[in-house]
Amino acid sequence: MESNGNAGRHGLEGDAALHFLLTGGDLIKIRSRSWQKSRFFKLMEDCRTMWYPSKKVFKKDKTFLIDDIESVRKGRRSDGLKKYTDPSEEEKCFSIIFKERKKNLDFMAASQEEAHQWVTSLEKLINNMLNLNKKQKSEHWIINCMRKADKNKDNKMTLKELKHFLREVNIEVDDTYAEEIFKKCDTSNSGTLEDLEIKEFYDLLTHREEIDVIYKSYAKTEGEMSTRDLLNFLLNEQREQATVESALRLIEKYEVDEAAKQKHHMTKDGFLMYLHHEDGSIFNPAHSAVYQDMCQPLNHYFISSSHNTYLMEDQLKGPSSTEAYIKALMKSCRCVELDCWDGPNGEPLIYHGYTLTSKILFKDVITTIKDFAFKTSEYPVILSLENHCTVEQQKLMAHYLSSILGSALVTTPLGNSMPTSFPSPEELKGKFLIKGKRLNKLDAVFSNNNTVEEDTVSEEDEAADCKEDGQKAKTKVSHMVCTYQKNNKIKFGLTCLSSIFSQKSKIKLAKQLSDIVIYCKSVHFSGFEHARDNQAFYEMSSFKESKAFNLADTSATAFIHHNMDKLSRIYPAGSRTDSSNYNPVPMWNVGCQIVALNFQTPSKEMQLNQGRFLPNGFCGYILKPEFQRSLSSQFNPNSLTKGPWLQQKTLHVMVISAQQLPKLNKDKQKSIVDPLVRVEICGVPADNAKRETHYIQNNGFNPMWNEKFEFPIHVPELALLRFVLEDYDSTSQNDHIGQYCLPLTSVQNGYRHVPLLTKRGDIIPSAGLFVHIMLLDQK
Repeated sequence: MESNGNAGRHGLEGDAALHFLLTGGDLIKIRSRSWQKSRFFKLMEDCRTMWYPSKKVFKKDKTFLIDDIESVRKGRRSDGLKKYTDPSEEEKCFSIIFKERKKNLDFMAASQEEAHQWVTSLEKLINNMLNLNKKQKSEHWIINCMRKADKNKDNKMTLKELKHFLREVNIEVDDTYAEEIFKKCDTSNSGTLEDLEIKEFYDLLTHREEIDVIYKSYAKTEGEMSTRDLLNFLLNEQREQATVESALRLIEKYEVDEAAKQKHHMTKDGFLMYLHHEDGSIFNPAHSAVYQDMCQPLNHYFISSSHNTYLMEDQLKGPSSTEAYIKALMKSCRCVELDCWDGPNGEPLIYHGYTLTSKILFKDVITTIKDFAFKTSEYPVILSLENHCTVEQQKLMAHYLSSILGSALVTTPLGNSMPTSFPSPEELKGKFLIKGKRLNKLDAVFSNNNTVEEDTVSEEDEAADCKEDGQKAKTKVSHMVCTYQKNNKIKFGLTCLSSIFSQKSKIKLAKQLSDIVIYCKSVHFSGFEHARDNQAFYEMSSFKESKAFNLADTSATAFIHHNMDKLSRIYPAGSRTDSSNYNPVPMWNVGCQIVALNFQTPSKEMQLNQGRFLPNGFCGYILKPEFQRSLSSQFNPNSLTKGPWLQQKTLHVMVISAQQLPKLNKDKQKSIVDPLVRVEICGVPADNAKRETHYIQNNGFNPMWNEKFEFPIHVPELALLRFVLEDYDSTSQNDHIGQYCLPLTSVQNGYRHVPLLTKRGDIIPSAGLFVHIMLLDQK
């Protein structure tokens, strides 16, 4: 274990970037036009905490963790910096974007060079933290808990401080046991633990009995694992297609003892290192890069999709922000939504119509999308337009799309003749597709019949549904209007709202906007038979969730066949004003590609979405199973018959232990979690199941369950495996600790570590679950 002074430096000792951050410097912190104040910022000695003083009397100095930073963004890229700084200051500005819902920090440095140094130094430290292995992260976390417990900062630990430390690491022990550990480690009888005694205490605390048992059962050579011993473990327990060569590669990669490595042996420390890395993860590392065929037609893929992407919170009064687009795109979302309305000064706006959500400029959104669309995935992004603008502002929208996106915008079909099917994600790499209304058929591009200037088209189905639900919305908005009128914040009458909701669902469409809709022309759905006989492949429908779920229940096979040559988009009901989500799994079961969810809402549904798109390089595209692409398929997820989809298996899951679960109530020192684990299968109805362990009292540090579950699986290609850890509460709802979700087809058999994520899908650095998994054919 590293000493306190070196915690977090891992490989950065003597580095100029680290020295710059440890020295610190002045930055102007920007909150508004009038609130722009100089503050001194520096990295603390633990190399994981940034510190700056509070100017308020009786207020503690402020800190934030490097672990909590999502990204450092150079330039005026945040809403705040765009509003409150001059464009001439672009090169001096930068923002720190946090995970979860913590507010961004906006800064201006004294010079362009200084801003560059802050950004590159912070990025270097963040990347260094991300690249720590599991063991280093664990040590890092424990060392910092020790720092908190060492009240007088003398690098020694008294019995009282040891008890405080144990609470910090989420473990409750009685006084007798704490004294026993203390006496065992205090070999100098000094009444404090220091240096090697602290190291011994750490080793005692982090000793994992379950790993000992596994290791000893295979370490048959001088108390260590030889290459042959490791190979036996890989073949028998991990069920891998291992060879002597692959076992040797693992020893070379993970063994920490050079003497053992020379003998081609793996020690227990090397074995633990292997289990904590990607080769020992539950997620198959071969699926962490793009591995699927990306040359199939676009509609053969599930596409990660967002609903009302511009919203940061609820659907009625929450803020709209370009930041919401950045967050979605950085999560590899490949279909984003833009609700477009007429704005003042002839500038189109994006916001949620008929509500009090704030407004953002259309051109700012397009610029943001261009800047961030291909940072995490190079595959195409679909811009789903819900157009409510007048013809003049539509022309400006078309101008912005063409001028800002440039050659990346698809404005004509690929090839020189009228296509009969979609191009592939591979062919569309780095491209933008527009989904919206079109005045004529696509073949007009190849004829002289493309002269229509403008005409009336029906409104988007979602907009029409919004008006259909108008009475409900009107009630909610009228209540809000009354509230806001009392506060003198907004003034418009209910008569105006009534007229809005009674308007006919027709709009005039500008030719310029119509012409850039190529592969995703929006049309109303009039039944599967009508679609088969009348719709071209590029004509797609949007379904509100209630209609889609009804079709999935009553006409599943027809829905699957509809999606074999067309795209379908599903969106949440208008009644979900809190931005909640529907279950996406039944929609994937019937082959729907664009299953749009509210990305801003941390929920089980979004966790399932993150799990679905975790493999294939997290690129936002997942190839649908063959039985959802083959015209001869008669697959029905609701009534399973024999076919290639039916691969009956049994999933054996043993939940063994967890490590270093986060404290949920950090303000209460004596608050310790009582963890339990729930294992869920989400797929076709016949596969849906959940099982739960007992809870373990007062131990979030190293709880052990050793509980076994079995799940019958019928359609593994559509099944997701989800682990949820909760803090048991007998009097109220359990609190969420962590979760992880992945497709069953990406699960590795054997003894595996499961990373844990927050509700929002961010990694919890030190925490993990240890399981044994076996997916076997049913006899």
